[in-house]
Amino acid sequence: MIDFDKPNKSVSVWLLVVMLLVMAIIVVGGGTRLTNSGLSITEWAPIRGSLPPLSHEAWLAEFEKYKLIPEFEAEHPDMDLAGFKAIYFWEWAHRQLGRIIGLAYLLPFIYFTVRRKLPKRNFRPFLLPLVLIGLQGAIGWWMVHSGLQEGMVDVSHYRLATHLGMAFIILGVLYWLRKSHNNGFRPTKIHAEYKKRTALLGVMVFIQIIAGAFVAGTKSGRSYNEWPLMDGDFIPAGYGAMSPLWLNAFENTAAIQFNHRFLAYILFGFALWVCFSMRKSQYMRSISVMLLGILFWQVGLGIMTLLSGDNFDPAHIKLALLHQFSAVFVFIVALAMAWKSRHFVR
Repeated sequence: MIDFDKPNKSVSVWLLVVMLLVMAIIVVGGGTRLTNSGLSITEWAPIRGSLPPLSHEAWLAEFEKYKLIPEFEAEHPDMDLAGFKAIYFWEWAHRQLGRIIGLAYLLPFIYFTVRRKLPKRNFRPFLLPLVLIGLQGAIGWWMVHSGLQEGMVDVSHYRLATHLGMAFIILGVLYWLRKSHNNGFRPTKIHAEYKKRTALLGVMVFIQIIAGAFVAGTKSGRSYNEWPLMDGDFIPAGYGAMSPLWLNAFENTAAIQFNHRFLAYILFGFALWVCFSMRKSQYMRSISVMLLGILFWQVGLGIMTLLSGDNFDPAHIKLALLHQFSAVFVFIVALAMAWKSRHFVR
């Protein structure tokens, strides 16, 4: 009989806590973007930056640094110190959560390694989140740095999408690692057809999240604030305005918003088919219902967010944050479905 490493409850709780922290930073990151706060801290100081300015003079010094970047003159020329503090704390909270996540993974990892509580046969997978979290910190500064350059008033939406995508990858790795650990890293009992369908579904959810990041990064949600049409047409007139044609998917506001909408329709339709195809499996039924429920909720939120219009209206910010937070649950449920298809019970 194969001697599998037994799961450790403390390790399971640790991974869950880090997962919750990653979910929190995704939402705080969304709030930072929606309040236009991401460029308020113009330096990368992982240690020194853990504390906010502690005196009036220090606050003035930080404000003066912000006044030197293009965003201040273009978008906040009338901002006072109180307004600067408001956006500063959004970005500071985002970076502080990043530091907390790094420590929340690193310190218990060292402790569990020294105490030999991590499985001997499957130790290496526990290194992956540590590497990805460190990489995410570098990606975060790479993203912010793009917005500090001459002629830029926002961060690069390509780098924003990379940063958000990595956050979801870290969340997914943590989820899968925890499930594997709780299951003792036992060999899987795979239902081949369910595995393929749920894997494709998970990939589609991730692609849709990245498409949402492009909408956010290019502020494409500020236009075409109607549904189901876009300026009176299903496909907006300006969809292919850029040349070469492929560039529209990444730079054209009309195309970016349409693609996000259309991918949502495709994703929802595919999810309906996947869940219908598994309707006879009592084992998969509950997760299928859960997925359809959260997708229906997410589509409704997306429409409401779009119709709310103004990106800086408090009601819009609340809806947009809820939409991003709900995307986390769509992602987790899709992962749960993929996991169950690999541990199939007939």
